[in-house]
Amino acid sequence: MTAPTPTLAETPPAARTGGRPRRRSVRRRTRLVAWLFMLPLIVVNFTVILWPAVQSVYYSFTDWSGIGPGRWIGFANYTRMLADEEFRSALSHNLVWTAISLVMPMLLGLVGAYLLSRLRRFQVLFRLAYFIPYTVASVVSAAVWENLLSPDSGIGRILGVNFLGDQNLALGTVAVVNTWAFWGFLVVVFLASMQSVNPALYESASLDGAGPLRQFVSITLPSIRPTLVFLVVQTIIWSFLAFDFVYILTQGGPAGATEVLSTLLYRNAFANLEAGYASAIGVVMALFTAVIVVTYQVLRRVRRWEA
Repeated sequence: MTAPTPTLAETPPAARTGGRPRRRSVRRRTRLVAWLFMLPLIVVNFTVILWPAVQSVYYSFTDWSGIGPGRWIGFANYTRMLADEEFRSALSHNLVWTAISLVMPMLLGLVGAYLLSRLRRFQVLFRLAYFIPYTVASVVSAAVWENLLSPDSGIGRILGVNFLGDQNLALGTVAVVNTWAFWGFLVVVFLASMQSVNPALYESASLDGAGPLRQFVSITLPSIRPTLVFLVVQTIIWSFLAFDFVYILTQGGPAGATEVLSTLLYRNAFANLEAGYASAIGVVMALFTAVIVVTYQVLRRVRRWEA
């Protein structure tokens, strides 16, 4: 005789909810596996970023020379920084560098991407040609430009101008070299963002009589605003971290005309053996970057730039 099958009402509550503990166990195991995959990255980041950063903050309050232990001197490095003419000069150069980077590469990137988005043939070829300078090592690009601008055998000799040796021209010249290497990257990113804009918007604007400039201002720029704002913030951050082209081409010269915070930090740490003061400069640079990032995050939430 077959035993009767229990109905739902007769089933014990523990048996009806038996699937929940299993689902919780699966979720817990999934989270554990995810953390195990992330663990190597967390360990590497802690080793090469977080721990050195904590040490830098500590050494910024010492007179550490980079060798042996340092002596605690409180805020002396920071008060010295306020009165340091070299620090103020380097900071002003960083601000000029940032202004140039926000104008030249951004404008070239926007215009270049917009023109490329209008092309139907050879777009990949032009995109590749613009992007190649970004993939070339900074040392190679700097060496090429140093020879091109040379006052002995390059354009400098023809024009009678010492681009990298003139205090009034050196910073702008290095910024132009940096722009040449950087703007292709902006073109590719802006172009990818522009290609996601709905083509129907341009068709409607054309029917209404809007020209290319009007379409660019009224359709393209608002549509790529999240990308534009993100690249502006990144450009500001990268400008405060500028080092490679400045150091390779001029090493901060002539007479400190191209000295920026990164090269000043490097010189104090490794040439003057004032690692404690260099750490204080590094902490201030990190604070500048943190302020920019926090401001961006607040504005993004308030203005809903990602909406």
